[in-house]
Amino acid sequence: MLRIVTDSSAGLPHDLLEAYDIKVVPLKIHFGETTYREGEDLDNARFYQLLGQAEQLPTTSQPSAGEFYEVYSRLTANGDSVISIHISSKLSGTCQSAMVAKAMLPEADITIIDTLSACMGHGMIVLAAAEAVQKGKSRDEVIALVERVINGIQILFVVDTLEYLQKGGRIGGAAALLGTLLQLKPLLEIRDGRVEPLERVRSRKKAVRRALEVLTERFDGQGPLRMMVLHAQCPEEAEQLAQKVGELFTCTDLYMAEISPVIGTHAGPGTLGLSGYAERLVL
Repeated sequence: MLRIVTDSSAGLPHDLLEAYDIKVVPLKIHFGETTYREGEDLDNARFYQLLGQAEQLPTTSQPSAGEFYEVYSRLTANGDSVISIHISSKLSGTCQSAMVAKAMLPEADITIIDTLSACMGHGMIVLAAAEAVQKGKSRDEVIALVERVINGIQILFVVDTLEYLQKGGRIGGAAALLGTLLQLKPLLEIRDGRVEPLERVRSRKKAVRRALEVLTERFDGQGPLRMMVLHAQCPEEAEQLAQKVGELFTCTDLYMAEISPVIGTHAGPGTLGLSGYAERLVL
């Protein structure tokens, strides 16, 4: 049997995790001396409440190799194979912890995949893999499908401020935008596993509109899409954006999800984004 494992930064809702039997290893968030496990003892509502009250920004950390070992050893005890799919290694040490755990189980069939992605870009890749498993695809077929989606997925987003990315050390090439006009709302993307600037835009509304234009160009001629609208405490804007996405694109799937606490720590409240890939990549 083939089993899918991921980490909590994927931000997948519990109903999808249960429907596809996806096992999750939680990342951690540290508010001062208090440590929370994402998705287990800290949900989105509580996280943003704590974030608003915090005098200092929280920090985050990846799961330990021991936590991965516990999950892998349990799943492979009866000979099952594991495909473990994780947040970009350029944004987190999660893949490294998973690799160490794999080395501790040399007889087990465990494949570690670095998505070079984050948030629901990462989550959509995990979902594609889990759907393929449910359809009875082989291990090699699932891995090949995941690699196609990784190469084809697009993740564009707008943050309310670059402060969170800067202080969390995840700003990547977007550091070049620091010190520019306060009103600047840069359009960012995940490219080659890092946060990179796409364009400088003068307002949030224009940045969102430009994101739709960019995706229209990039997905031109690729057929039906699977899309996801992401947000951090701006559900009304997300609903409006999802409506526009449905009008502009032919979508076989159109999800909306709130950004998980670990990603929210680095992106900050007010983040709004889009993730998607062509349906043909998983057919």
